[in-house]
Amino acid sequence: MTATPPTDALLAFDREHVWHPYTSMTDPTPVRMVTGAAGVRLRLDDGSELVDGMSSWWAAIHGYGHPAMEAAVRSVDFAHVMFGGLTNAPAIRLAQRLVEITPAPLERVFLADSGSVSVEVALKMALQWQRGTGRPERTRMLTVRGGYHGDTFGAMSVCDPDGGMHTMWSGVLAQQVFAPRPPAPDGDLQSWADDFAAVAAAHAHEVAAIIVEPVLQGAGGMWIYGDDCLRVMREVADEHGLLLIFDEIATGFGRTGTLFAGEAADVVPDIMCLGKALTGGYLSLAAVVCTDRVARGISGSESGVLMHGPTFMGNALACTVALASLDLLVANDWRAQVAGLHAGLVGGLAPLHAAAGVSDVRTIGGVGVVQLDHDVDVVAATDAAASYGVWLRPFRDLIYTMPPYVSTEQDVARICTAIAAAVEVA
Repeated sequence: MTATPPTDALLAFDREHVWHPYTSMTDPTPVRMVTGAAGVRLRLDDGSELVDGMSSWWAAIHGYGHPAMEAAVRSVDFAHVMFGGLTNAPAIRLAQRLVEITPAPLERVFLADSGSVSVEVALKMALQWQRGTGRPERTRMLTVRGGYHGDTFGAMSVCDPDGGMHTMWSGVLAQQVFAPRPPAPDGDLQSWADDFAAVAAAHAHEVAAIIVEPVLQGAGGMWIYGDDCLRVMREVADEHGLLLIFDEIATGFGRTGTLFAGEAADVVPDIMCLGKALTGGYLSLAAVVCTDRVARGISGSESGVLMHGPTFMGNALACTVALASLDLLVANDWRAQVAGLHAGLVGGLAPLHAAAGVSDVRTIGGVGVVQLDHDVDVVAATDAAASYGVWLRPFRDLIYTMPPYVSTEQDVARICTAIAAAVEVA
């Protein structure tokens, strides 16, 4: 058996050969070696521990090494068989659970590989539905400024084209229709609603669907907006024969205070994308849930089938783990957990409203955001947070946290202290 190289050798290889997200290969951002994880803590190779304020990019809601999740990983009879022409019990049971917990009339489930892929599938669904209902000329998407929906080409096309991460691809991506960013909960709803309706009316003849992140925009700027905006979107979609797609990849499974963010406005989309916390951060898995009306329209298109089929679709191992995560979500009383996170974040971040260089502090559910009036020095801010025993991953002008639901009051207080330290050096 080949011996594992020492940490220094592994890190040296990592620096020279391993590409990390949004990182240069010639001048990579420093990385830390994780050797273990338990509860909400990451253990590093030097023996230190960091409270994970990011939930591994918002997915590890139950923390790490939970006995129920570990047992689920070990319980499968087989990890994967192709989903074309075959099926498996974990995939069926997961679909059943998703139909049960998502709002009616969402009842058709497509199991995908990742959040970005689920968005691609949702866009395909909308296009095929329009073709199947006799409107093939409707080939564009309507969305709002400030959004983020993933890193694949279809998903990138509905991200903010100017201020987002994919600006360099302008002119290459499909040209979608963008309405103004929704206002904050205390903002001017009517002016925005009028603008949104006007954009939709001007382009309704060529638009297939509206796609948005409900209530909370994630990597496009961690922007929180009023839930009344969702009602406007639903009305506009119905008026013009558009489908409404909610990208709940980041917001789903309780993060914003309701099980799904759209529930805050009692608005049900035609298509919903799910991912991230679906497996509690253990494995990559996503789902697209749609109404029977959408499914029938797609089946009426010229192909007669939904034109998508990932290799690892319906992965039995991932579906088993997802079921365990959903069981744990309920057993742990996610509402109380998220309410506790919210209270801790509101109180802990309150002093930063008056801090130098801070332009805004905002919270929703288990999300805390500090926006600066300048771009963050990512390395300095990360190091400052780590010196207080917390892992954060700032970006652009934002230092934010989405802690695991199982974080204690003390954990959240530590995270807020670390954010304050990061603000000082950022």
